[in-house]
Amino acid sequence: MEIQFSACQTVEIPVASQAVPIKHYLRQPRRVVNALAASSQIEHLGDDLYRLKMRPLTFMMFKLQPVVDMQVWAESDGTIQLRSIASKIRGFEYVNQRFALNLSGILQPIVQAKTTLLKGQANLEVRIELPPALRLTPRSLLEATGNSLLKSVLLTIKQRLMHHLLSDYYAWASDREQGDVAEKILLPTNNPIA
Repeated sequence: MEIQFSACQTVEIPVASQAVPIKHYLRQPRRVVNALAASSQIEHLGDDLYRLKMRPLTFMMFKLQPVVDMQVWAESDGTIQLRSIASKIRGFEYVNQRFALNLSGILQPIVQAKTTLLKGQANLEVRIELPPALRLTPRSLLEATGNSLLKSVLLTIKQRLMHHLLSDYYAWASDREQGDVAEKILLPTNNPIA
């Protein structure tokens, strides 16, 4: 018996204006990916490809660890796009062979008067053929449990993104601003020494 779970999470993050606009920061997808999860959970596979090893999850009586390969890229306006390209489940081969995960997301900077609003959405969908041990469990209970689990995964990512992305951006912008000031001080002037 195949069953499908899904969850959607939206985010709106107000960003205080800095000397270097956040759209420049967002053009570096690797920094954004590093804000999604701990560095021990992220592996850079090359170009715009990343592997995310999620923390082990418990679904009913099973302990599973999803691993998702995803493509993350930036548009010229700083919009970040994300989509899964492969996935697997560690810990339970039966499920791994009968499992499909689709993840997509977008994070877009919307410039307002004195701030920028980062507006985004992530969609997560899982299709799985149930192992024999769960086939007698009521479908409504399975769906409620699975949807709740996916929602909690997206909520955890959202909370981490809201905290880590902003703190990293503010530190990055401050470094850029200090670098510009230092460069101006060190540049030779055209005025001859009298």
